[in-house]
Amino acid sequence: MEDVLKYSIVVPFHNEEDSVTTLYDRVKLVMEQVGESFELVFVEDGSRDRTYRLLEEIAAVDSRVLVVKLRRNFGQTSALAAGFDHAQGDFILAMDGDLQHDPLEIPNFLAKLEEGYDVVSGWRSQRGDNLLMRRIPSMLANQLMARFSGVPIHDFGTTFKAYRREVIHNIPLYGEMHRFIPALASWYGASICEIPISNPKRTSGKSHYGISRTFRVFFDLLTIRFLLRYMTRPLHFFGSFGVAGVLSGGLLAGWLLVHKLLTHHDVAGEHGPLFAIAAVLILGGIQMLGIGLLGELQVRHFHTASHRAPYAVDRILRLRSSEESMHL
Repeated sequence: MEDVLKYSIVVPFHNEEDSVTTLYDRVKLVMEQVGESFELVFVEDGSRDRTYRLLEEIAAVDSRVLVVKLRRNFGQTSALAAGFDHAQGDFILAMDGDLQHDPLEIPNFLAKLEEGYDVVSGWRSQRGDNLLMRRIPSMLANQLMARFSGVPIHDFGTTFKAYRREVIHNIPLYGEMHRFIPALASWYGASICEIPISNPKRTSGKSHYGISRTFRVFFDLLTIRFLLRYMTRPLHFFGSFGVAGVLSGGLLAGWLLVHKLLTHHDVAGEHGPLFAIAAVLILGGIQMLGIGLLGELQVRHFHTASHRAPYAVDRILRLRSSEESMHL
């Protein structure tokens, strides 16, 4: 019978050949000092350099390393989802593979999980990024995220977070939703805390983030606001607009009908635009109600059907330990 793993460290890699070996050495050293069972789940997200070859070499000599190779570059959220799905530890920690997250801070995250928190989020309180292009836009975006989501943390963007297994496995990840994991976890009633982390400048490689990603945060904010309030009851959102449209259009059409019957005027000629507005309001309201009902069907499907992973795995590598080989 296999021993239950306590910790899983999930790291997505994309064109990080300069940092793979160094990060592995540092994380392995820290986790060995922690003194509990652990595994390292390295997700290769469609790199075009030697990242996968280096991961392959690491997995060939360390049975605690699991390499999940994706068929193409699916993005950070999908890579994290692949890592979470294949992680076996009771506690799961995620971090970037570019050496901007210091492995020496891992025990601080694990200590907070041991205290009973469900999600521990890193806070880049002292950032080494460009002030105008990264730090100020990030600060504004994080303030909006905290207000929209109702989760009072300072830093949604960093990957450096730790989770209890049962919490992270309840959160479906797709698109670029990894930054909103604390907000989605709070919807499930998870307890969340935040700890400061360092954020040094990159020493090698090229950043995959730019100012363009900051502008996309606005649409993510709308998505998370809708999900948190109406994820299980979309008809309440669309239905309110639908009922308002049908009622306002019906009242306007009723007034035109009464005006016609009482005055016998050419209402269509005198109030043609009002006829068009009433028709649009009624039809638009009916459409919104229909969208709400379709949304309710999707919610039902979500809770009854199996989920489709937002990634495709090419291969999985893990060296069998000697104990495992003896039982084959």
